[in-house]
Amino acid sequence: MKLSEYVDLDATGLASLVSSGEVKAIELAQLAREAHDDVNPKINAVIEFYDDAETVAANGRDGGLFNGVPFLRKDLGFAEAGRLEEKGSRLFKGNRWETDSHYIRRARAEGLRILGRTTTPEFGISGMSESILTGVTGNPWDLNRTAGGSSGGAAAAVAAGITPIASSSDGGGSTRTPAAWCGLVGLNPSRGRISGGPNNQDSAFGFSRQFVVCKTVRDMAAALDVFSGPYPGDPFVIVQPDRPYVEELTQATGRLRIGVARTKWGAVELEPEVSKAIDVTAAVLSQMGHLLEDVDPPHTSADYSSILLGMADLRANWLQNAARLMGREINVETLEPVNLKLHEHARNLPLSHASDVHEAVRKMRLQVGEAIRDYDILLTPTMPSRAIPHGGIYCATHPTISAEEYMDADAALYQFVGLFNVTGHPAVSLPLAQSDDALPIGIQIVARFGDESTLVRAARDLEDALPWRHRKPRIRAGSIDPIVRAQGT
Repeated sequence: MKLSEYVDLDATGLASLVSSGEVKAIELAQLAREAHDDVNPKINAVIEFYDDAETVAANGRDGGLFNGVPFLRKDLGFAEAGRLEEKGSRLFKGNRWETDSHYIRRARAEGLRILGRTTTPEFGISGMSESILTGVTGNPWDLNRTAGGSSGGAAAAVAAGITPIASSSDGGGSTRTPAAWCGLVGLNPSRGRISGGPNNQDSAFGFSRQFVVCKTVRDMAAALDVFSGPYPGDPFVIVQPDRPYVEELTQATGRLRIGVARTKWGAVELEPEVSKAIDVTAAVLSQMGHLLEDVDPPHTSADYSSILLGMADLRANWLQNAARLMGREINVETLEPVNLKLHEHARNLPLSHASDVHEAVRKMRLQVGEAIRDYDILLTPTMPSRAIPHGGIYCATHPTISAEEYMDADAALYQFVGLFNVTGHPAVSLPLAQSDDALPIGIQIVARFGDESTLVRAARDLEDALPWRHRKPRIRAGSIDPIVRAQGT
């Protein structure tokens, strides 16, 4: 297999070639290394491509939905025994795990070969792809723009062709944002759909869910089958699907009632090309026979901002304990400016603050749930803009912004994604449009709680109607834009 063939295939396609004997897992690992060596010096998406990657591929478990497929893990929340996980932070530099996480065990059981780890902003707090520890990750479509966060390294690596799929997690848009800005499929499943297993159940009070970024809807469906399922001790067991999600790809969608967000849900205005993409997608859904109705914002940006700050407050004790176990201090040498300010903000709060935060979360779940209960799915922008330039007030490295100002800015920009972390609804970003300057525009579909099946079918329909596989970024393994290559950056 040639590199040009490797980068064109999705994970399902590569797995079928391994299963049929046309290619070996070790050959795919070698191609992944070749792709990495070609593009990673420009995008800085992969912190570490394992020296023993070919051995990992050769010794991996055969069979499964992703038999022999190269895979990268986000350097936050995906513990792999004996390997580094530094969480994008100098505080955790050199940290290694002794055991595999539940997610990693599931990945290996279905044939994925874990070959390295990808960049993430410190503790995933930012929707931008940069940190003091690992530097800036460039967007393969435009190196001057962010790949998004916090799964920015994963998205940039997949978009540039290093692997066809990579692990991601989403606590406030961290899968969907980089998927939107890097031209990928990024699903945040329902709360409880992907169990954290024995050591990470209902992570971040249910706000954060682990999944993948990938190229196609069929890979998304297969990944749901790979990673879904309860584990003993989960706080609740979500309704289970009637059939495997890959089988939903052949099922009729039926007529849906769809709520369409055509106005902003936060302080940041929608770019005209984003609004146009919503209108085009809505028209396609109407032509399919669905019933569409415009919806007003179901929440206020101020309420969401206060919840964001409150949830950061509740994690302060975890950080203090982690630092103590490692024998390190929390200070300007170990934490980035925004995370240090968030930690200091929480230190003197009373215990009663926790109940206030949880009550605010409960009220938002009720408010949003009542506002959207009549719709089978919602159609919204994923982000109000195309990928934005690196740096600025959205980065945890910002030297002067306060904790409150930072969360207000976050709520303003990530206005369509974070509220569904609060409510637990499944939501997927699809790369359905492209701007005049050839940047991806992601469109989000949100389904009822626990109804990933409808989401899979609707996403399949839109992939068929508005295909995206022909669009290629400027930085892509084996075919970097000659102008970019000549620039040497």
